[in-house]
Amino acid sequence: MSSTPSKRRIAIVHDWLPVYGGAERVLEQMLKVYPEADVFSLIDALDDESRKFLNGKPVKTSFVQKLPGGKKYYRHCFPLMPLAIEQFNFSSYDMVITSSYAFAKGIITGPRQLHLCYCHSPIRYAWDLQNQYLKESKMDRGPISWLVRSMLHFIRMWDSRTAAGVDAFMANSRFIARRIEKVYRRDATVVYPPVNIERFDTCHEKENYYVTASRLVPYKRMDLIIEAFNGMPDRELVVIGDGPELPKLRRLAGPNVKVLGWQPQAVLKQHLQQARGFVFGGEEDFGIILLEAQACGTPVIAYGRGGALETVVENKTGLFFGEQSVESLQGAIGEFETREWDALSCRRNAERFSTKIFRDRFQQFVEGEWERFAAVSTAVDPEAEGHRDWRQNVPVDELVPA
Repeated sequence: MSSTPSKRRIAIVHDWLPVYGGAERVLEQMLKVYPEADVFSLIDALDDESRKFLNGKPVKTSFVQKLPGGKKYYRHCFPLMPLAIEQFNFSSYDMVITSSYAFAKGIITGPRQLHLCYCHSPIRYAWDLQNQYLKESKMDRGPISWLVRSMLHFIRMWDSRTAAGVDAFMANSRFIARRIEKVYRRDATVVYPPVNIERFDTCHEKENYYVTASRLVPYKRMDLIIEAFNGMPDRELVVIGDGPELPKLRRLAGPNVKVLGWQPQAVLKQHLQQARGFVFGGEEDFGIILLEAQACGTPVIAYGRGGALETVVENKTGLFFGEQSVESLQGAIGEFETREWDALSCRRNAERFSTKIFRDRFQQFVEGEWERFAAVSTAVDPEAEGHRDWRQNVPVDELVPA
């Protein structure tokens, strides 16, 4: 084993590749740092346009890819995923980096291999959000409920066991670091996800409407936002996004609420720039869209839980509401309108999460852990005088102890 970066064999393992979304943007920046790395994924269903970020790099997939309907209905194959991820052979690699919010971290590596995990979240629907997901999927009652709960029980045992195979964890927020500590009893270093703020221009002239945007699924609480604005007919709201809740939300919307559905990036960008404020009602692990709004100079009104507490500076780039209720949100909007908001302050806050900062922090973490691992592997005392612990250079609030 060599500690020379150019001689290392590196693999990056991603859960699955159906679309180019937030987790894939993280993978894209990982590959910019380590372009020589091989890429593995349980399935690869990216279209030609979406896969451009891979720069022609092939993706090594699991047997799920070859199952009838496996690429399209991969989520229904979750009982097979632990077996599938364990079939990858990494014996020829020195270092494996997993980008995991489901099963990727469950890979098998040996003692002469370094396994680092960038954890977007422990498996949400298997742990603290199990009941919510079962209810949303209409599987919270009857025989099907007991069958699925039994499967999730097995997934939890497997997920907890495989955490021991990770040498060091990164978390995408302090909120997720706390979830990692709760579920796996492991500490994690916070490396915030990259936000491509260069795509957005700061707009100082605002129009008299509010905007919200996300995938239209129940836990995003778009219904709450629409109901709040239905009760404030003198204020306009624009809703952007697609998902299973779209028909329901269009029926719910009053005359002052426009539900646009999916829109191209240019339309989303225009609305984010010109809106008086961006409203968000869900509890997010991180919430990239909140920072994209701030990159446009637009302040945020968000539910005061989860990652929003780390990406919005209260009273400077936005306000929080304390309960997921119409009254609480309406009160926050009323308070929001009594304040003066500075577009440049919003932009400067977003710049703390740029792609460059992510790449620097990510590489610092990886190379620091590699240095420690290589020292142990070559019988060098990592605590000896002169050895540099890379974590001494990380801000205290980004180290979350177990």
